[in-house]
Amino acid sequence: MAGKSVLVVDVGGTTIKLALPASGKAARFKSGHGFTPKDLIEGIRQATDGWSYDCLSIGMPGPIRDNRLQLEPFNLGRGWLGFDFDAHFQQPVKLINDAAMQALGSYEGSKMLFLGLGTGLGAALVVSPVVLSLEFAHLPYQDGLSFEDCVAIRGRDRFGIERWTELVWDVVARLKAAAVADYVVLGGGLSATLTELAPGVRRGGNEHAIEGGVRLWTDDFLIA
Repeated sequence: MAGKSVLVVDVGGTTIKLALPASGKAARFKSGHGFTPKDLIEGIRQATDGWSYDCLSIGMPGPIRDNRLQLEPFNLGRGWLGFDFDAHFQQPVKLINDAAMQALGSYEGSKMLFLGLGTGLGAALVVSPVVLSLEFAHLPYQDGLSFEDCVAIRGRDRFGIERWTELVWDVVARLKAAAVADYVVLGGGLSATLTELAPGVRRGGNEHAIEGGVRLWTDDFLIA
């Protein structure tokens, strides 16, 4: 779909970000624990009223198969499991894990591990031409807490910035080693609070999620 106008939708635990790179348009609206698929559909329609686009990329937290979510997102409302997005838009839709979408836009070759630090913990591994979504977030880490409990926003609030930073670098080192990655890209809103980066770690940004949403339609990557 080279030359097509792609509407990119990045669904987060607190905010929905929309971008239409072909025209430079952007918008956002709030999500949250009670946020449902119908809220998303209506929010997109209202925010993009008058916009013209050919297709959509929707980045969602959670595992995806056959263009549908396989689990209810931990930080949103209910009703997402198996929800048919294609039935609600006239344009074709591609659903992708949100971490995988930002990973796709961040990729610069070799074997890259992406970790998204925000409301939750997103993860994806890219080895061209394969983008593999990973579900590290709720695996046990320490003291009865999961990786997400310790390094996402709950962990920062629980431990304070100094201890949280130590935990982030410990988790990054463990997961980089487990994935045998050449480098790590840290994205998500909390990554900006890290003043220094460890060797082999690069900082991502929201613009990479937008780029990933476009590349989903224009590049020949296999989304696994």
